Amino acid sequence: MDFLSYQSVPAILKENAQRYAKRTAVSFKKQGVFLSLTFEEFYERVLLLARGLLKVGVKRGDPVCIFSENRLGWAISDFGIQSAGGIPVPIYATNTGKQAAYIINHCEAKIVFVSTKAQYEKLLEVRDEIPGVELVISYERFMGDRSFPVYTQYQLSEVGTLLSVEDTGQIEAIIEQITQDDLITIIYTSGTTGVPKGVMLTQYNVMSNAQIGLHHLGVLGDKETFLSFLPLSHVLERTAGYYATLLSGQHVAFAEDVKKVMENMVEVQPTWMVSVPRLFEKIYSRVHEGAHQLSPLRRSIFHRALKVGREYATKKYVNGQADSLLALQYRLFDRLVFRKIRDRFGGRLRGFICGGAPLDRTINEFMWAIGLPVYNGYGLTETSPALTLSNRDYIRFDSVGKALAQTELKLAEDGELLVKGPQVMQGYFKSKDKTVETFADGWLKTGDIARIDEEGFVYIVDRKKEIIVTAGGKNIAPQPIENELKLDKYISQAIVFGDRKPYLVALLTTNLERVIDWSREQDLDYLDIYELIKSTKVRHLFSERIAALNKGLPPYATIKDFALIPREFTIEGGELTPTLKLKRKEIYEKYKDMVDDMYLKKGNGLVFQTTSRDGEKK
Repeated sequence: MDFLSYQSVPAILKENAQRYAKRTAVSFKKQGVFLSLTFEEFYERVLLLARGLLKVGVKRGDPVCIFSENRLGWAISDFGIQSAGGIPVPIYATNTGKQAAYIINHCEAKIVFVSTKAQYEKLLEVRDEIPGVELVISYERFMGDRSFPVYTQYQLSEVGTLLSVEDTGQIEAIIEQITQDDLITIIYTSGTTGVPKGVMLTQYNVMSNAQIGLHHLGVLGDKETFLSFLPLSHVLERTAGYYATLLSGQHVAFAEDVKKVMENMVEVQPTWMVSVPRLFEKIYSRVHEGAHQLSPLRRSIFHRALKVGREYATKKYVNGQADSLLALQYRLFDRLVFRKIRDRFGGRLRGFICGGAPLDRTINEFMWAIGLPVYNGYGLTETSPALTLSNRDYIRFDSVGKALAQTELKLAEDGELLVKGPQVMQGYFKSKDKTVETFADGWLKTGDIARIDEEGFVYIVDRKKEIIVTAGGKNIAPQPIENELKLDKYISQAIVFGDRKPYLVALLTTNLERVIDWSREQDLDYLDIYELIKSTKVRHLFSERIAALNKGLPPYATIKDFALIPREFTIEGGELTPTLKLKRKEIYEKYKDMVDDMYLKKGNGLVFQTTSRDGEKK
């Protein structure tokens, strides 16, 4: 299907409502059971909402905010707003009231959709700061404050009142007026540094990126099921896992919650998912933890299978070589080991699309070895998002693939990746200065340091602003070191510091299950986890693990000291963005005393720190 033969995303949905009328479009969980809507039913719900929005005065070009996690209501709101001529402006469900107020005021939205009472209460707390909001619409029914009334999406849609021919004609006339140059959305960056900027993307930006990306991937069947769990507020999930899926007549199932993704994978049995590296890190860890519990014989079979799987994946997909004996061995281990692993994730997965951050080579190779291919890609909110993507015909486990069709890439003198293409944004909303700063002679500056090999494979080194320059003048990319640290079975997350300092230090979150298992083997006595990770033996364990990593690094890039944190970095804790990227500035501020103390001790490896239950240094 040629998306660009249509003028807009709503126009394609209208066509699909006829072409795939009885095919399942979306699934969602309600009262413990997954329910679904066909394309025909979904389109009707979109038209009903568009009718309601027109009645309350939404006009062409009006911004309307969506403050919600992924769910059916989000999708209906998105298409309904567009079909009424408005511009959907998403707000991350994890944002605070003040963060939401900034976006609402900056885009001048008069209407805000919320998912739950909790989101509504965030707005209620900042009611005086959002005087322009005239209407709040919720996906769930609850009592609002008299001073700030709230209505349900069902009420606004007047679900009990059938669409008349006039209603449908009015809305579809508006859909026909939407052009490829019209804005499909304004997405505010998640704000790892500074104030969020509103990225203006057009219908053409997103439709072209979805179409070119699907063609580049080239492995989708006629009926696929995508499980959606990354925030639809982020352009990666929205374009790759949502628009591309629905526009091509496929099925999107919304996960209940990020924490229930593994459970939902078994229930939904998806064929495809879009994810960030954190999911694959967890799969890698979970599989290895399971292998650790096996009998010596079965553990030996697992490691032998993995060795054969890695060799098979490298020969077949990276080198393009056929090896019949190796293929026979792989099929045997696939029946004995890998198929059982895949069954734990639904059993039908054909592949993942990965973005948001570079995926570690070891983990990517592991995923391909067990028969769960990960197609690594790279992009930005400002590029709708994809710029590069892997393909089954050309894979490098440490690369983000090759440039998409019609996408031009080049490197600046300092190694920053510069891009041009149909997916590049129109600019930042109400911020001409920031827009000008982001372009150089028509090329978008990505802010990422990269390298491109002779075959066209792109490798992302790190964020330009996150490159560490030590006191000795050495430039060090922290992300590859952090990825190596996270591969250790006792380490869950890692962040490296050292900018303008004489050496590198690291904050490590512990894999508590593994550490507790190890403590039992060592017969350690402790009252709680905080006392456990303060023990000299645990300190020595981690010192040994860091020392082993350091052997593979040049002296100036070795970790000279570390501190342990007994809990993971989280979105709620303010350490991660909604797309699970580390907030380096916030983490440093939160654990500043711990980091600074490691330098006061001059990196002698004797420092040991942990945190208390409330996050204070101990």
